[in-house]
Amino acid sequence: MSSYGMPPETYAAVQRVCLAFPEAVEKETWGHPTFRVRNKMFAACGSSENDAGELRVTMTMKAEPGEQDSLIAEGYPFFYPKYVGSKGWIGIHLTTDTDWDEIAELVEESYRVIAPKTLARTLDD
Repeated sequence: MSSYGMPPETYAAVQRVCLAFPEAVEKETWGHPTFRVRNKMFAACGSSENDAGELRVTMTMKAEPGEQDSLIAEGYPFFYPKYVGSKGWIGIHLTTDTDWDEIAELVEESYRVIAPKTLARTLDD
């Protein structure tokens, strides 16, 4: 199984978080894993090298209304992602210091924003 150029343990952690939600599926798009509910994307991740040749792994997800600005204002590891930042998405750099509990909370918020309301409510049961 491919880990899309990411450390396998990082990719496994991303999958564990993103696929924990009802009807969540993984679909490769643009050469990267995306995570969807009823074909609507709620998270994506990928890897690339920075100018110094170092591996950079990032994840993007939809922020709750009003939360994007405050998260990006915190600075690193958050950033304004190209292409989807204007649509309320946030980016986060994934490192060996990543707080996976925080990632799980952010992904859950994204899922709740993207998923049909009846499906999102099942998380409260």
